[in-house]
Amino acid sequence: MSERNDLLLSVANTIKTYREGELPEPTPEHVDRWLQQFTGDQQLLFLREFGHVISQCFFTEEAVKTFLRKLVTNESLASNNPASYWRDANFLNIQNNGCSQKEMLKLFAKSLYDECGLDLVNCGQPGGDYIYLDDVMFSGNRVRNDLEPWIVNDAPQVARVHVIVAAQHTSGYFFISQKLKEVIGQSGKKINVKYWRSIEVENRKVYRNRSGVLWPTTLPIVAEVQDYMALPSRFPFEPRQAGVVIEPFSSEEGRQVLESEFLIAGAKIRALSENPKQSMRPLGFSQFGIGFGSMIVTYRNCPNNCPLALWWGDPEATSGALHWYPLLPREGYSSPRNVFDDLTAL
Repeated sequence: MSERNDLLLSVANTIKTYREGELPEPTPEHVDRWLQQFTGDQQLLFLREFGHVISQCFFTEEAVKTFLRKLVTNESLASNNPASYWRDANFLNIQNNGCSQKEMLKLFAKSLYDECGLDLVNCGQPGGDYIYLDDVMFSGNRVRNDLEPWIVNDAPQVARVHVIVAAQHTSGYFFISQKLKEVIGQSGKKINVKYWRSIEVENRKVYRNRSGVLWPTTLPIVAEVQDYMALPSRFPFEPRQAGVVIEPFSSEEGRQVLESEFLIAGAKIRALSENPKQSMRPLGFSQFGIGFGSMIVTYRNCPNNCPLALWWGDPEATSGALHWYPLLPREGYSSPRNVFDDLTAL
């Protein structure tokens, strides 16, 4: 078997549980159809690096369960009597968009029962800590939009809140920690917020040279990229300096191929949209630069903060803005599952 075929199979195996039961299981042919849309003589180099990166950045359900199970008995969080701690804890179900919080609550409920014999729906006492669960923190806006009104309108005068996510990006963490401090100060309440995560990805501009997201060193001389860069921007792109190899990337050479190819493809996708949102950027939805650039994907969904070429498009489209074959088709907030899902299974 050729190296290309080996890599196609490896990527398919890595993402095989993506939206399991909703989409066909990914195959090497599916991965190859997606791959063939990128620059021909770069495809093997791109596939090598992508396979390495996605193997570290794809969160399976088992990985999330393991993280949550360890938290249940983590003495730094639940003291030396986890059953007593969790019996008093109040689990927040306040997410305004999507159903990732509900899914995380269901997974945590299973871990809580297995480790402590407790039913999550029976937990919660005045004076107990408050638990906010979600899968990944990107910009921090979702956590902010959920917790700010809760702090102002529903939180007690004194409370301790734990924000628990499987992964977080440093820019999102620093943004939300500052914003929540401001809201708490304005509310006059005494609320302490602590953050827990399995992994943290560096993506602050000041540390861009050792960032863990897609952050190109140079811009490809491609018409669509140049046209995009000519658009007005409040926050102009500042390149990364090459040299320091940071996880999840395997090498500087491989990283640069990945960044260049995703940027070119994303710029071409965006160019096909007649009236794209300002936040629709080649390397993922963001208010800044050329896009957020995250490579974190969960078994549940692909965030729009990932490069457009990873999740954008319609396999059936033959022209227009959706004429791109996605590797990981994204489920939007308006989908029936996100609109109607509830917690009856808890």
